[in-house]
Amino acid sequence: MQTKTGVMLCGHGSRDEDAVQEFAVLAKHLKSRFPNTPVEFGYLEFATPIIRDGLDRLRAEGVDKVLAVPGMLFAASHAKNDIPSVLNTYAVKNGLKIDYGKELGIDPKMMRAAADRVEEALRDAPGDIGRHETLLVVVGRGASDPDANSNVSKVTRLLWEGFGFGWAETAYSGVTFPLVEPALEHAARLNYRRIIVFPYFLFTGILVQRIYDATDAVAKRYPGIQFIKAPYLNDHPAVIDTFVERVEQIVTGETAMNCQMCKFRTQILGFEAEVGAPQESHHHHVEGIGTGKADDDHHHHHGHDHHHDHGHDHDHHHHDHDHHHHHHHGDGHDHDHGHHHHPYPHADHPLGPRSMKKT
Repeated sequence: MQTKTGVMLCGHGSRDEDAVQEFAVLAKHLKSRFPNTPVEFGYLEFATPIIRDGLDRLRAEGVDKVLAVPGMLFAASHAKNDIPSVLNTYAVKNGLKIDYGKELGIDPKMMRAAADRVEEALRDAPGDIGRHETLLVVVGRGASDPDANSNVSKVTRLLWEGFGFGWAETAYSGVTFPLVEPALEHAARLNYRRIIVFPYFLFTGILVQRIYDATDAVAKRYPGIQFIKAPYLNDHPAVIDTFVERVEQIVTGETAMNCQMCKFRTQILGFEAEVGAPQESHHHHVEGIGTGKADDDHHHHHGHDHHHDHGHDHDHHHHDHDHHHHHHHGDGHDHDHGHHHHPYPHADHPLGPRSMKKT
């Protein structure tokens, strides 16, 4: 009997109707990229359809094998625990084979999308302020998973070094520190002429709006600094490309999570007590709770914090290629050992390694 395969995009869900709509649009993009394959989507909570509804629809179309991907930037407890728990429960109950892929993660395509959003902010910014006079603040969701949070810092560093900004800081919209407003206050004291605030989020919602509101509040207190609000990722073509790749990687078997820094598997400083903790979903009883902007404060009545769009770097490297490394040095000189060193693109950075430069 021939297997019929379907694709399932699993989101967290939001109380913000615009965010839910943007996720649905993302699912439409994915459908267009798999024209001969049934594609459905669903949410863990706060919105419908829930994940079970999407799986029901796939089964109704005769699907007996599902390729499921988390619709999340990074993987903390939702992508690691909650979605797999929902999928496993459904698979056992309905005799359905479900293979689960990895989150978007740190990926060159995602960084291209992020860079384009920062570039948009720069393009629209008034005045002639140089990059060395510009400070970038990247804002992530924030999780109780230090591995997740560290990925936002990695995004910050890649953008900082890629653009050659004068300075960069990382902030988080909730759960961990520093939160947006204190981070912006700190950044303002560093006396850069321009501060770009970039929410590293897939979709709009209450949290993105709060980031922009905090930016406005701090900007009022520092009228001498130009504050620029960069747009979030949304359905950037490179984001769609990454989702397509995550689905294809399930088929090719390239879905192994890089769990070397996972707090559930190894002792991470400050989180030692969580090693070996059971990884199970706490969302079964809240599936399908609807949207409503009156619920803006996102208070749950089941005794824990929620961490959305979480980070867990599951970069899975296959080094089957020849290594022709081009090393970058601040001094831009050539070495006589067989390969050329391109000059470091930001060798003129005012805070760079002056001591490394030839006198």
